[in-house]
Amino acid sequence: MNKTYNPKDIEQPLYEQWEHRGYFKPNNNIGKDSYCIMLPPPNITGSLHMGHAFQQTIIDTLIRYQRMQGKNTLWQAGTDHAGIATQMVVERKIAYEEGKTRQDYGRAAFIDKVWKWKVQSTGIITHQMRRLGASIDWTKERFTADDGLSNAVREVFVNLYRQDLIYRGKRLVNWDPKLRTAISDLEVEHRESKGSMWYFRYRLADGVHTSDGLDYLVVATTRPETMLGDTGVAVNPNDPRYCSLIGKYAIIPIINRRIPIIGDDKYVDMTKGTGCVKITPAHDFNDYALGQRHSLPMINILTFEGDIRQAAEVFDTNGQPSNVLSGEIPEAFWSLERFAARKAIVAECNRLGLLFEVKAHALTVPYGDRGGVVIEPMLTDQWSLRTAPLAKVALEAVQQGKIQFIPEQYKNMYCSWMQEIQDWCISRQLWWGHRIPAWYDNEGRVYVGHSESEVRQQYQLSDYISLRQDDDVLDTWFSSGLWTFASLGWPENTDALRTFHPTSVVVSGFDIIFFWIARMVMLSMHFLKDHNGKPQVPFNTVYMTGLIRDETGKKMSKSKGNVIDPLDMVDGISLHDLLEKRTHDMMQPQLADKIRQQTKKQFPNGIKPHGTDALRFTLTALASNSRYINWDMHRLEGYRNFCNKLWNASRFVLIHTEDQDCGFEEGEKFLSLSDRWILVEFNQTVKAFREALDDYRFDLAAGILYEFTWNQFCDWYLELTKSVIRVGCDAELRGTRHTMVNMLEALLRLAHPIIPFITEAIWKRIKPLTKKPAETIMLQPFPVHDPAFVDADASIDLEWIKHVISAIRTLRAEMHIPPSKLLSVLLRKASPVVMRRVKEHLSFILTLARLETISLLPSDDIGPVSFTQLIDGAELLIPMAGLMNQNVESNRLAKERVRIEGEISRIVDKLSNKRFISRAPQTVVAKEREKLNHYQKARLKLLEQQAIISNF
Repeated sequence: MNKTYNPKDIEQPLYEQWEHRGYFKPNNNIGKDSYCIMLPPPNITGSLHMGHAFQQTIIDTLIRYQRMQGKNTLWQAGTDHAGIATQMVVERKIAYEEGKTRQDYGRAAFIDKVWKWKVQSTGIITHQMRRLGASIDWTKERFTADDGLSNAVREVFVNLYRQDLIYRGKRLVNWDPKLRTAISDLEVEHRESKGSMWYFRYRLADGVHTSDGLDYLVVATTRPETMLGDTGVAVNPNDPRYCSLIGKYAIIPIINRRIPIIGDDKYVDMTKGTGCVKITPAHDFNDYALGQRHSLPMINILTFEGDIRQAAEVFDTNGQPSNVLSGEIPEAFWSLERFAARKAIVAECNRLGLLFEVKAHALTVPYGDRGGVVIEPMLTDQWSLRTAPLAKVALEAVQQGKIQFIPEQYKNMYCSWMQEIQDWCISRQLWWGHRIPAWYDNEGRVYVGHSESEVRQQYQLSDYISLRQDDDVLDTWFSSGLWTFASLGWPENTDALRTFHPTSVVVSGFDIIFFWIARMVMLSMHFLKDHNGKPQVPFNTVYMTGLIRDETGKKMSKSKGNVIDPLDMVDGISLHDLLEKRTHDMMQPQLADKIRQQTKKQFPNGIKPHGTDALRFTLTALASNSRYINWDMHRLEGYRNFCNKLWNASRFVLIHTEDQDCGFEEGEKFLSLSDRWILVEFNQTVKAFREALDDYRFDLAAGILYEFTWNQFCDWYLELTKSVIRVGCDAELRGTRHTMVNMLEALLRLAHPIIPFITEAIWKRIKPLTKKPAETIMLQPFPVHDPAFVDADASIDLEWIKHVISAIRTLRAEMHIPPSKLLSVLLRKASPVVMRRVKEHLSFILTLARLETISLLPSDDIGPVSFTQLIDGAELLIPMAGLMNQNVESNRLAKERVRIEGEISRIVDKLSNKRFISRAPQTVVAKEREKLNHYQKARLKLLEQQAIISNF
């Protein structure tokens, strides 16, 4: 093995070898259980981010763990066509490179451009996944818009339509005026904003007055332009001020439309505002629900671009055109952009004396995360799916335990949402995506089928009847909802579908429980049945990950300049290249400058390479049950050191075992105390590690692996073997070599699911010593805990020796006694067990503790002035004579005390500063408190040392 661990030399060659030899494919062993995980398909809009790396590391850990248990494993990969996001990326690309729009190309040619982009983007994504060690069967890779998935989407749509579960009609949706499409709730970003609340006088009709004798009501709104679409004013029927007005009418300012005053105690809180609420069913989701309850008409005042119409569209409660109210809009407001119309309407109301008051108001404004403009609730013709029948079955599956949520808290979130589920708007006004399989004739009649030819045949339409296909495409989540079964070949009854469905686990972020997890459950259970005809769940377990944030707890985003590319952590990146990456295509120079300064402060020398295994170990260690997880560069550095430690430890083992008799042939073997102890420790570690993985506590598994490898195996066991290697007889050497080789080989198998590259590289060197014929560690059996394997004497004795050695090393460090100086120690009041241990393992203790002698003192002998430490069964004394100069050490301790007390004072002052506490990020405050605790403990220890020196 090379002296230096260099991940770049081993990782890519190993992965290419694994993939070429087909190690990632299912073993098709029908005698073993099947285990399948579906990759949450990343969007083809660019490269993977840290969140992808996080989830994929967890999935790969599970897949490798199950594969090593002999299961027939499949990690099904694929990418998502990501309708709106991909269309935006390609539109920007052709605008920047060619100065063209998609309209310049036309639908067919533009879609061809998107397919070319897909090939390029998918190549980037799959390259990243390979670099991260994903053990995917790439021969089965899918795409949500490939021919097979497209066929499945049409099959589902047509069947749901024929079952009267899909319908088309007027629907209030989140509308992006810039992109001119409906978007899902997930694509809406809610931003805090400082705005205004405008109060207007709505005159009462027919000479009616309030109980206070006023001839008007005062209504408040943050969106004055929507008054053009008002169809009612709501009050609380229990409000004595207004209850007598219910059934009367008010007059809308400017347009003078008569609208009813209605009572609604569900929506109107009479303790808030004026107690009067204007109702605009076509432009507000809450108003829409109230309008449905009270059969109010709906008036759409906006174009799809967000401008005021010349004449409003009027519909009844069911979304049918209606003339019950006039759609007339004053000419002064025609074609005004919505926010310009807001100013004009406020000004006109003020001129007419109808503006009552204006107050500053903090509000939450919905923005489209893609288009970046304020979202409008818009009444449009949309295709929708009736979800209630599907949700009932999907809810019962979770309540009955057929699907488990981990952590369990997300079960309640899922159930709560499913109980309140609304119909799903599944259409989008885009070009890229699954075009809705519906056709219209010239009379507007709709025909649904798999193709136009099928439609003509089914409905017996002649070729002379002109048909046009619906221009809309399906919501991306519609095809994603079929992922677990359509990617396995459905609607065909394929071997893969029969073998791997239901899948075992889905790994996902909690933020898409409703958008992806719930919809997969609904659609899978509706379309797939088991051999008894019962609905089949798509997976047995849902593991929800937290969301990765930056080191200060902020959400990672390009606009904040804090996005971390996982491959930058793996390969490293210069500061120059990192600055270019983070500020590329930024249109705002001031924002780019801010990001540059932040990046220079965070990474003044760029990012050095750490290797894939260190990144995977870090991500695994961070995988707690927390909802939000802060990235930690220090832990990444620490796990890079861990990999280096494992590499060097393995070199030590190989140096002392290669070309040596390791006891795998005939010959007497004698196991030392340390050999016996490490075997027991490893057996218990296997048990704890497997339990952690089985419970999806990846953070605990990483901690268990780290503790055993670094502390028990490297720092203790290998150190203890040195005395055997130096003076042991042939049988002892043979036993220790045998234990070292077996122990390292088993440890590599245990660690492989988390850190696959370094374990494979080392295992290939250790394998010849074990005489194993296998080619790769990933197909070796995972270590199994043996409950019958115990050696209590070895464990107890060795742990006592470790405690003694640690106590001596601690005293050395505290008193600055150099390791090169051999010490003589005394044991007072030693029990018979202690005397036996010292006698049997004297060489271990002398070597590891750097001692010259160990002597026993009678119980009543005070002995010389010494540093004293209580240990189990004895008092440990280190005579002070000759170890230090009392004056020099006293002066050193005094200076150190001044320094430590200065630090304590500084931090106390800082934490007493209210301004610092209120403004500093919580992570910074927590670090300061942690420092204070550290210095306070150090001060106590220092006082103890001063007391000892003063008595010398």
